[in-house]
Amino acid sequence: MRSFFETSKKKIRQRAIVVGVYKKGDSGETGEAILDELSSLCRTAGASVVGRMTQLLDRFNSSTLIGSGKVDELAAHIRERKANLVVFDTILSPSQQVNLEKRLGTQVIDRPALILDIFAIHAKTREARTQVELAQMQYILPRLAGGWTHLERQEGAIGTRGPGETQLETDRRLVRKRIMDLKKKLDNIEGERHIQRKGRGEFFNLCLVGYTNAGKSTLFNRLTGENVVAEDYLFATLDSTTRKVRLPRRNTILLSDTVGFIRNLPVPLVASFKSTLLEASEADLLIHVIDISDREYEERIGTVTQVLDEIGCRGIPVMPVFNKIDRKNDPDLYMGLIRQYPGARFVSASSGEGINKLKEDIENYMEQSRITILATMNPQDSRGYGLLQSLTYVSETISVDGVIQFKARLPKSRLGKLKSQGIEFEVLENNR
Repeated sequence: MRSFFETSKKKIRQRAIVVGVYKKGDSGETGEAILDELSSLCRTAGASVVGRMTQLLDRFNSSTLIGSGKVDELAAHIRERKANLVVFDTILSPSQQVNLEKRLGTQVIDRPALILDIFAIHAKTREARTQVELAQMQYILPRLAGGWTHLERQEGAIGTRGPGETQLETDRRLVRKRIMDLKKKLDNIEGERHIQRKGRGEFFNLCLVGYTNAGKSTLFNRLTGENVVAEDYLFATLDSTTRKVRLPRRNTILLSDTVGFIRNLPVPLVASFKSTLLEASEADLLIHVIDISDREYEERIGTVTQVLDEIGCRGIPVMPVFNKIDRKNDPDLYMGLIRQYPGARFVSASSGEGINKLKEDIENYMEQSRITILATMNPQDSRGYGLLQSLTYVSETISVDGVIQFKARLPKSRLGKLKSQGIEFEVLENNR
């Protein structure tokens, strides 16, 4: 079976109409803001957005999601604007997608398919490519019985780059086998990452998280002096990148950049990117980068918080960092944000404003959060010793009455993991 990256080289500039469908009483972002983001996703995927449409419903239509009259209106828009792609912000069932394509006479995809397509475009490393292929395979599996007739018409179109191109020559059995193979491959990659993370215990681990395009990679470059891809489009970064950073008082930390989060991130993507997202779940401090110039920043904060909970980051300290202050010079707004988000910092990663202060604050936090423990274990407990080494900096080893005691320093945030693994320890008074 071909890998989905063996795709057509043909370039297609599609003309898309974006559609938002909402239930009455839904709260959150406005319909226009949601379609603005969906339009941005389409442009990232290489489509021109030539129209938009919304519908407010008491309940979704089980056959076509939108009402029959709205389907006819959408078909008229397609003809008038010569569109060849319709993108729904709402998740479509396989039958709804098939029925809409038959009624509209053009390709129809939903938000998850669009995001998966963008990830397929930007996946460069072996790990990212494997993760995206797994997510796409899991997405298309329930759709194999449907009418993917548009694949014959538009090879290489948005929503078909990936395993969809080989859709007509595969079946459920082959796709399920491929999913199993990809999961095994990711398990091996995750094992390699675990080995790479060993020995990091002596370093304080920071991880940049945030909504896509909030400026994480630009901030990463500013803090590390690296040149990680940092462009003004969604999902410029798919792989986590970790570098050592020397702070002003000569403390060294490990700083990681991660894939950006987004509203309604497809479940298969969250699952397949587990090994990449482990960088966040094993951090001592999360730097939540927020685009202060984004009108919907509060909704973005809520989305990131939700995803962090889903990937096991609940309980890890978070430092809110509002970025792009060069675009929003509003002292009153800053004061309000400090009241709403205690400990908030304000920077411009592009100009460097506020970066030195941020480094000082990180260093102060790091020094204040470290404590000293005395751990006791059996000399034969090699697993416990390995865990202790990976989570702490062992400064002294003492053998007492057939057991070994280790004096070690570590951030407070790691104590829970030591307890959960059954390692006995006591926190030394006065942090000595």
